[in-house]
Parts: sequence; C-alpha cells; structure tokens
Amino acid sequence: MVKLSSLGDVIQTLPVLHDLQSRYPGCRIDWVVEEAFADLLRTVPSIDTVIPIAQRRWRKSFWQAQTRAAWQAFWLELRSQSYDLVIDFQGLIKSARVARMARLNPGGFSVTYANASDWCAYEWPVRWLLQRTVPMEKTIHAVARYRSLAARACGQDAAQWLAGAPVYPWPAVPAAQPALAVLAFGTTRADNLWPASDWQALGRHLLSQGLELALPQSSEQEWQWAQQLADALGPACRVWPRLSLAEVRQRMAAATLVVGVDSGLSHLAIALNLPVVQIFSQARVARAGPVGRSHQQAVGGAQAPQAEEVWLACQQVWAVAPARPLA
Repeated sequence: MVKLSSLGDVIQTLPVLHDLQSRYPGCRIDWVVEEAFADLLRTVPSIDTVIPIAQRRWRKSFWQAQTRAAWQAFWLELRSQSYDLVIDFQGLIKSARVARMARLNPGGFSVTYANASDWCAYEWPVRWLLQRTVPMEKTIHAVARYRSLAARACGQDAAQWLAGAPVYPWPAVPAAQPALAVLAFGTTRADNLWPASDWQALGRHLLSQGLELALPQSSEQEWQWAQQLADALGPACRVWPRLSLAEVRQRMAAATLVVGVDSGLSHLAIALNLPVVQIFSQARVARAGPVGRSHQQAVGGAQAPQAEEVWLACQQVWAVAPARPLA
C-alpha cells in the first residue's frame, strides 16, 4: 500500500486493511507513508511493515549528500521485499513513482486510479506510470474511493466490499473521568480554520456541562493559539504537550467528545468511533465528512457554521453515543 499523506487521508485508507485481510486471511501488508505519520501506523497490528519516506523533508535539501544517501536507503528498504500487488492510493506522481519502484513477484502488478474524482487529488500522468488502472466514480466519498480501488485491484466487486461498514483497527477504550472534550482546532489549511471567538463560545457551553477541555497542538503557532484559548476559558481547559501521533491517539481514545475542523485529528476521532462533530468551512463534506454513524456529524459546508450550530450538534451526538465503560 502506498498512501503517503496527509494524515486525514492516511486514516481514511485504514479500512482497506480489514477489507483485504477478511478476504485474504494471512496476507502480508506493508505500507509506505510519510515519516510524520509512521509512528501512528506502527500502532496498527495488521500492518506487517511500515516503510517511512521523507519526501517533504528531502525535497528541501535534494542536492545534499546526506539526502541522496537517505533516498538510496529508502529504495533499498522498499525493494528488500517483492509483492504480488502494489496499490497507489494517492494517485499523484510522487506516490506512483514509489509504487513503480517496488519489486514485484512473477505475475504481480501495480495499480492506481484511471481518472479523477471530485475533491480528490489526482495527476493524470499516473495512468502511464503503473501497470494497471481502474476507473473510479466521479463523486465518491474518500473512504469508499480507497476501498473501491482495493476491491477492483483484486478483481472483486466493489459493491460487495462497500456493503459492509468501514472497519478501523483500534478497539474502544474506557471513557475518561471526568468527561473530556478534545477541541481539535489545528489545521495546515487556512481555509479550514474556525474563528477563535467561536471556539471560546463553544468551550463555555461544554464547560457548563461539566466537561474538561483538552487542546492538542503540534507547532509553536498552534501552542500559542491553544494557550490563548485556554487562558480565556480557565483552568478546566488544558493544553496538551507536544505529542507523537501515537500518543495523541492514546489520549484521544478516552475522550467523551471530539470537536474539530476538517483535519487529521478529527478524522482520527472518527476512526476511534468517538462522538465527533466535524466543522467544515468549504464544500468537501460529501467527500470527507463522517458517514453512517449517528454519533458523528458534520456541520457547515460552503461556509463555516456558527458556534450555536456546532453546540447543537454536540448535544445530538453526545445523546446517541454508544455506551462505554468508565476509566
């Protein structure tokens, strides 16, 4: 499996693991991913080997001997195994190049998308870089797109694979006490940001219900923003230290509620089957929002929602959340 980035897309690809292993018991699955996300994938038991790549870092120093040596080491690790099937789930030249370089068993082959889908990144030259391509619906949710690609790459009926709900790899854990709401405000896209005034208004609503609030952060800018919000909301709102993704997953798994913008951490909360309200400020809901679970809702769309709309959704998902033992 080649799915390099970003975090949300990597998480949305995870149900493919269950699909493959339920139909091909005992199959071995390796995954090439950007180094920033490798520690999270290493917490997934069904992945045999996580092969990290650092294209984002290496492209900033491609002329240096150390970078050239790192590329060589990556290619050696990638080609240390041979595969019956290599699937490029990203559909970009950078990912197809990786898939193309993987070593194949006799009769093995590589696959990617034959065409673009709405709101999904795709670069048309990939159709000539790999051995096979499969057609994809023009409008399709990202999770269904990845699962369909895997099914069709295996010569199977995608509709049968999609008839079952997506299954993520992490089991439920007891809920934290006192009840904890995680506010996943961070995003690498400016057009996904939600105003600080709305986060403050929502935070006051949540505090009034007796919840404690947690603010994950992964950069100096996010830390400063989180600290300002925590100062405005008081001592029941705490900023988490900078953590690895594996550590964030472990802490977040105990949350009572997660509210987040369209970002990797809110998709992680969906994968953990938590009550989730996902805030959209652009029309990507049909491609990326939660589906099939009443305790996970998207709000907004072409424009960002108001705080009161998000608060109403919080009450709705909290009311129907599956029962969990208490920590």
